[in-house]
Amino acid sequence: MDTLGLYLSVPFCKGKCTFCNFASDAFPAKRMPAYVSQLCREMAEARGFAGRHGLVVAPVVDSVFLGGGTPTLLDASQMRAVFVAVRQHFKLAPDAEITVEAAPGQIADDMLGALVECGVNRVSLGVQSFVDREAQAVGRNHTGASCLAELKRLRAAGIANLNLDLIAGLPHQTAASWVESLRQAVESGVEHVSVYMLEVDEDSRLGRELIGPGVRYGAHAAPSESMVADLYTQACATLDGEGLRQYEVSNFARKGFPSRHNCKYWTRAAYLGFGLDAHSMLLDGAGDAVRFANGDELDAYIAGEPEREVDRIDRLAAWEETVFLGLRLVDGLSLSRLRGSYSRAWVDGFEAQARELARDGLMQLAGDRVMLTQQGRLVSSSVFGELLAGALA
Repeated sequence: MDTLGLYLSVPFCKGKCTFCNFASDAFPAKRMPAYVSQLCREMAEARGFAGRHGLVVAPVVDSVFLGGGTPTLLDASQMRAVFVAVRQHFKLAPDAEITVEAAPGQIADDMLGALVECGVNRVSLGVQSFVDREAQAVGRNHTGASCLAELKRLRAAGIANLNLDLIAGLPHQTAASWVESLRQAVESGVEHVSVYMLEVDEDSRLGRELIGPGVRYGAHAAPSESMVADLYTQACATLDGEGLRQYEVSNFARKGFPSRHNCKYWTRAAYLGFGLDAHSMLLDGAGDAVRFANGDELDAYIAGEPEREVDRIDRLAAWEETVFLGLRLVDGLSLSRLRGSYSRAWVDGFEAQARELARDGLMQLAGDRVMLTQQGRLVSSSVFGELLAGALA
């Protein structure tokens, strides 16, 4: 491929949300200048790193995504410095999708001006819930009204491609309150909505309490797993009915507005990640994928150590990635394209297992394509396991 995506991690937050399992945190603002300097230095050194490992860096960047964290907590001059480095070291396509994540109420006026000046044309707003009680329960500082005001403010500034995130499974969430969040999302007119089912794991404070089980962070008021599944199903039906077509397990977009950058992950296209805990995937000269990632310790990152570890993806791992990433997309996978890239025995085993799962209502085969059903997307992890086991049996 002749295009590349860039991901820039900015891990600074005003506060750590109870559901968050990322490397972001409420790091002191005084660390920002050194962090931005290292981020720019890392971009300057990217081609040298790739060359030392025999990796191909495509000449044109068609997507840039600043995530974290809350990148808009940088000051305007720091944001400009980041984009100066991006354009100095990479050639941006004229129609590049440039996304910045933000939290409602955390975009200063001068920052909004800097975003527009820097060419940002997409903002992803971490709403999570339009219901005040639910947002406050997980450490969010905004209200539903302030979220709507922020969306209007962004659009008035000329940013015409807006996404908002919602989470199904927050403490105090009910079927009725979820309908309210969905209604507000639709009526806001955004081009894209991401809907995530709350992750329950030991990497977040809320997750640890739910596993416990505990009562802190409103864990006792969180909906059951079966209810979360119902909320997700409701979101799929509601958003699709309002012109926000589901194109990936967690993502819904109006026609022409899927996230170009995130689609790179699911289609195994090349991207470079910079910053704390940022991940990358490039191809080597033989066309095989190579993955590498930065560590998640802020001090070590700012100091420029340690260097990224390189993981060369063998054919079996590439096959597994293709299956479980590609099936996240609603349109699924092409059997003929799989047969053109992988062992016929693997693809035949995959197709046979998919037909078995189709009888259980978890998959669908339509012509050349294989895809998960709505029910299959709810239990996608177990479906992926059965598919891969069947293909390699």
